[in-house]
Amino acid sequence: MNPALSVNDAPPSRRGRWLLLALLAIVLGPMVLASAMYQWRFWVPETRTYHGELIGDGSTRGDLGVQADEKRWQLLVTAPRTCAEDCRQLVYLARQIQIGLNRETARASHALAISEPLADDYEATLQREYPQLGRYLLDTQAYRSEAEGDTPALWIVDPLGNLVLRYDVSASGRAILKDLQLLLKLSRIG
Repeated sequence: MNPALSVNDAPPSRRGRWLLLALLAIVLGPMVLASAMYQWRFWVPETRTYHGELIGDGSTRGDLGVQADEKRWQLLVTAPRTCAEDCRQLVYLARQIQIGLNRETARASHALAISEPLADDYEATLQREYPQLGRYLLDTQAYRSEAEGDTPALWIVDPLGNLVLRYDVSASGRAILKDLQLLLKLSRIG
């Protein structure tokens, strides 16, 4: 005497196949959806949490024309011409942002990359007031191919030397500090 098979009592092999298909859809579905969103640019949020210009093309500090071996997060000020008032303001801002990191200060540094020698009075000021400021030579041809224009800029560089964010001279120090704090919070390196 065989009782009648109900709808819920499907043969075990069929139930196993449905379970396998559901498991594959759960695992592979989000990856396929994310790849499609990236490829065809749909459902991409318009709002951003950062304030600078995101550098997402894999450019490095070396591509920018700066040869440095810094293994911490870096606030790098670049000046393709002389370090005039805009450049000096960014150098001051970089130091203030590093100080503003409080207990995370040791995870970041600030530096200046220039292509021309500094004025003697400003050089003396930097030696006296900015003793931890790193200084590098800037290759102007590499810089011009990577950055737009000849204006000074402040860059956030990760410990691997990758360019992360770029700011111009009109950027707010508070906004840059918030961006760097978020990067330090999310980062496991540096």
